[in-house]
Amino acid sequence: MGKHIAGVAALAAALLISGCTASADADGPAPSQAPTTVAAAPPPAAPDKPAGEDGGTAADTAAAYAKWGLEPLAAPPAPPRTKPVRTGGGPVPVISEIPTTDKVVFLTFDDGAEKDPEFVAMMRDLKIPFTMFLTDAAIRDDYTYFTPLSAELGAGVANHTLTHPNLRTLGAAAQQREICGQQEKLRRTYGTAPRLFRPPYGNWNEDTRTAARACGVEAIVLWRESMQITNMQYQRSDRKLHPGDIVLAHFRGKQDLKGTSMTGMTANMLRRIQEQGFTVARLEDYL
Repeated sequence: MGKHIAGVAALAAALLISGCTASADADGPAPSQAPTTVAAAPPPAAPDKPAGEDGGTAADTAAAYAKWGLEPLAAPPAPPRTKPVRTGGGPVPVISEIPTTDKVVFLTFDDGAEKDPEFVAMMRDLKIPFTMFLTDAAIRDDYTYFTPLSAELGAGVANHTLTHPNLRTLGAAAQQREICGQQEKLRRTYGTAPRLFRPPYGNWNEDTRTAARACGVEAIVLWRESMQITNMQYQRSDRKLHPGDIVLAHFRGKQDLKGTSMTGMTANMLRRIQEQGFTVARLEDYL
């Protein structure tokens, strides 16, 4: 047990130094290569019922948001019948945003080192869709923390490698072990092998794409914005959200957020999204 705790602490320290769970004043490294161009499908017809509609009243929603000091986000549009990113049949696509005109962004949380029960309560109250890119070395001390987020709340479970290495420093075989090994662990633990993969630090090369495809991954997901403590850092010079942007956040605690809790950081992120006239949609509905 002592050795395991020391290993987890070492991982956290490595992530803190490296930037993936870095101090929230600095963004994680930008993706190392430009994303591939993804062809957009024809404009889809909308289904009859919006995603996430659960029958709650407006008053219920307002009360749930008020509990966390927030105003309700607008409901997302109905998900497209045809997903605008095509997967399969070629090299694994590498994306930082979804081609859409919907004023939506997509929330993703990386690693899994922080396991704050209040975050589970917050997501249960707000019913915000998000995707978790999980690293085994960060979550293995408590796999069960993520079960209600996935099983009850429908958060997507995605792959972020076994040990969080810089994949560009590894050969093809080692990259495949990192990706395929985590595919299998997540399949055994949460019931389904992930479709999506995020390389640590956004660093990838063609060996990464080859390994991802061999492991059953359908898309490599990067990001356009990175949430820090109170504000986002942007890759574009206009410093604004755009329709379809993928937003990176982390399972971080007060020690990494200068005293702010994970729920406080998440509330700030939702405020920044709302201030720019956007709402949050489910990534897997578009990809």
